[in-house]
Amino acid sequence: MKIAIGCDHGGFQLKQEIIKHLENKNLEVKDFGTYSEESCDYPDIALAVGENVVNKECDLGILICGTGIGISIAANKVPGVRAALCSDTFSAHATRQHNNANILALGQRVVGPGLALDIVDTFLDAHFEGDRHLKRINKISEIENKYNK
Repeated sequence: MKIAIGCDHGGFQLKQEIIKHLENKNLEVKDFGTYSEESCDYPDIALAVGENVVNKECDLGILICGTGIGISIAANKVPGVRAALCSDTFSAHATRQHNNANILALGQRVVGPGLALDIVDTFLDAHFEGDRHLKRINKISEIENKYNK
C-alpha cells in the first residue's frame, strides 16, 4: 500500500511521527510536505495530496494541520476526494466502511501522537463495505458532478 501524506506547519511534528510509523510497517510513503515548521498554506498541500490520491498514484492519503479542519475542507474541494477528519478510532473505521473515505485528516493540536497512530492504523486496516453505502457514495459523486462543470 502506498500512502500520500502532507501537512502544514501546524501538523509537521505529527506528520514526522506518522511517516516513521508507516515506514516501520513497511508501507510506502510519498511526502508532499511541508518539510519544516515554517508557516505555509494548507490548501496547497491538500491539493497535492488530493490529486495524487484521486489519480491513483497512491492508495490513500493522510493530511494534518493544527485542527485537521482547514486541510480537510480544502482536500474535499478536489473532485473524487472524500477526506474525513477523525479524532477517534470508531470514526476512522466507520468512514472507511461506510463513506469509502480516501483521505484521513488529523489535527496535531487535537489528538496526541499515540491516539493518532491508532487512528491511522484503524483507517488503513478498514475497508469499504459497499452494498447500501455505494448508492450514497454515488449520490456524493452526483453532487460533485453537478457543481464541477
